Amino acid sequence: MTEEAYPAIETIAIIGGTGKEGKGLAYRWAKAGYNIIIGSRQVEKALAAAEEICRLAQEPLRVEGMPNPEAAERADLVVVTVPYAAHRDTMTMLVPYVQGKVVIDVTVPLVPPKVSRVQMPPEGSAAQEAQAILGEGVWVVDAFQNISHEHLLHDKPVECDVLVCGGNKSAREIVLGLVEETGLVGWDAGPIENAVVVEGLTSVLIGINKRYGVQSSGIRITGVPRGENHR
Repeated sequence: MTEEAYPAIETIAIIGGTGKEGKGLAYRWAKAGYNIIIGSRQVEKALAAAEEICRLAQEPLRVEGMPNPEAAERADLVVVTVPYAAHRDTMTMLVPYVQGKVVIDVTVPLVPPKVSRVQMPPEGSAAQEAQAILGEGVWVVDAFQNISHEHLLHDKPVECDVLVCGGNKSAREIVLGLVEETGLVGWDAGPIENAVVVEGLTSVLIGINKRYGVQSSGIRITGVPRGENHR
C-alpha cells in the first residue's frame, strides 16, 4: 500500500475474539472508548464473548458479536487472534474484506506439542504468511505476541512491553497508538522481516513460564528513555 493518510479508527474487529487474548484486547480497547466487534465462525460464541466482556467491565461498553466476514467488513481496522492452525484459512477468508485496511496479526506459529520450540513457516513468520495471502492492498502489522492474556483482563498496570513490526512507518504508528490505548508501552521494531524474532520470543517465554512456574512472563525494553515521545 502507498503511504497515505489512514481514516480515523472508531471500530475495531477482533477475528478470533472469543479466545482469551482476543477478549483481553477487546476489553482494553472497549474501555478506551472504541466500538468493538467480536468475530467468530459461530455467532453464538461471538455474542457470548461480547456479553462476558461487558460483565467484566461492570460498565456500559460498545461491544457486539457477529460472524467473521461481517465483522471484518464493518471495521476500520482488523485484529486477528486465531490459533496458528487456523491462520491460513482465516487470512484467506479475510481477503475481500480487509483491502485498504491495517490488519494486526497477533498469531504465533506454535506447533503443539513442542510449543516452547521456535517453529516458523516457510514465509518466515505468521505475519509474512498473512501478508503473502492478503496482498499488497493490506498493511499487516505484528503486535501483542508477547503479552499474556493474564495481563489484559484486569485494570492493573502491566510491566511488559509490546514490539510492533511490519507494514510501513505510518501503519506502525497507528498500531503503536492502539498499544498505548491498551495502557501498554509499544516500540517500533521495524519491518515485517523482524516478525520472526517477535513471534519466536513467544516460544521462549512459554519455556520460561514452564521452567519457573509462572504464567505471564514478558519482555521489557531498557536503555531507552520512556515517556510520551519514546516512539
